[in-house]
Amino acid sequence: MTEVYNDFMEDSDFDTILSPDIDFSGTLQFEKPFMIRGKVSGEINSTGFLVVDENAEVNADINALRVLIRGQVKGNVTAVEKVEVTVTGKLAGNVTAPEIYMETGCIFNGRCTMIGKSLE
Repeated sequence: MTEVYNDFMEDSDFDTILSPDIDFSGTLQFEKPFMIRGKVSGEINSTGFLVVDENAEVNADINALRVLIRGQVKGNVTAVEKVEVTVTGKLAGNVTAPEIYMETGCIFNGRCTMIGKSLE
């Protein structure tokens, strides 16, 4: 799998971008890179990479390959590979992933569980 460097991603790197004027309610399922700039409520299930952009609002449980949160998420987030919350990100919910990265200044209220990691 090609490593994605979040700071250098362009809109063209995403198969689908949910624009800021969209307010979606229901279940989202996708396989390829997907960016949310609008509002989503319900459930998100993916085998791909999800970006919640800076002004986006998500009220949903998320299950994805990788998740990058720059906006606001209310719900539990589970990733197969990695969850990142940037300085502009706000997450109210539990996080489960092998790798979890939170930038200084982000807002997080929940529990972290790093699966697949051992203290031994």
